[in-house]
Amino acid sequence: MNDRIDVHQHLLPARYRAALESSGTTAGGWPTPSWSPGDATAMMDEAGIATGVLSISAPGVHFGDDAAARDLAREVNDFQAELVKDAPDRFGHFAVLPLPDFDGAVAEAVRALDELHADGVVLLSNARGRYLGDPAYEPLWTELAARRAVVFVHPAEPPIARLDGLPSPLLDFPFDTTRTALDLVAHGVFDRHPQLRIILSHAGGFLPFAAHRFTGAAMFNPGTTPDGILAGLRKFYFDTALSAAATSLPSLFAFAEPGHVLYGSDFPFAPKEWRGEFDRYLTTYDGPGAERFPDVDRGAAEALFPRLASFAK
Repeated sequence: MNDRIDVHQHLLPARYRAALESSGTTAGGWPTPSWSPGDATAMMDEAGIATGVLSISAPGVHFGDDAAARDLAREVNDFQAELVKDAPDRFGHFAVLPLPDFDGAVAEAVRALDELHADGVVLLSNARGRYLGDPAYEPLWTELAARRAVVFVHPAEPPIARLDGLPSPLLDFPFDTTRTALDLVAHGVFDRHPQLRIILSHAGGFLPFAAHRFTGAAMFNPGTTPDGILAGLRKFYFDTALSAAATSLPSLFAFAEPGHVLYGSDFPFAPKEWRGEFDRYLTTYDGPGAERFPDVDRGAAEALFPRLASFAK
């Protein structure tokens, strides 16, 4: 039965792939997979996924030129909107923004949310080393909060050297998600914009496991408290992409609020066998906290994306 809503699913339309190839860029050393709408729906049918909420993965759409990045973001977002228009039950989409062009990002977020009716926006964990608590993001947060937008935070390569044989998506991405989440909370983004709903990829990296350690940020950020830091960290939503394992789910379920854990596949970047292994962990998990999260597959996502509730079988 196709029932799941997959909030962590990527697309690589031809125009975007061409831009990646011409720039010589990859997602942190990870191979660029093939993709088509037909491939996506075939995978979803096999995996029991009703709807995939699509997003552009790292490295995003900015390859050094602001104008080109703005054009590419518009083209990709228009492409996604057409996919949703043609199959609203099968696809949703997070609009991509041309960061670190902050003015262009604000303009494209407003266009995509107001005109294309995107389901939210995707932000990378850092934009050329600027993390989500950086003051440069404040105009963007203001516009997103005014629309109660859902924000999907996907990791990017951090500004550090890769280790040999360990591509950034394998090792550094969980670290960078954790880094930007704490940066966002410690610098008061949720305090200023409580309307935001923010999903962290890959179970939030290391955040659920180390959240209580991170309350020490209050010692270095005037105006914050340990309890306030912890409360801010608990506002996040988390997806299960490549993270639903017997050792990680107890920590995630112990930390996340009920209704704040959502299913993710990481298609097409996650190889089928690897993706299937994590799906089996999630399906069979009966450890601590399992009884509190019957809505991971669908209910939690319906609360964030009410339009998808009408497609429930």
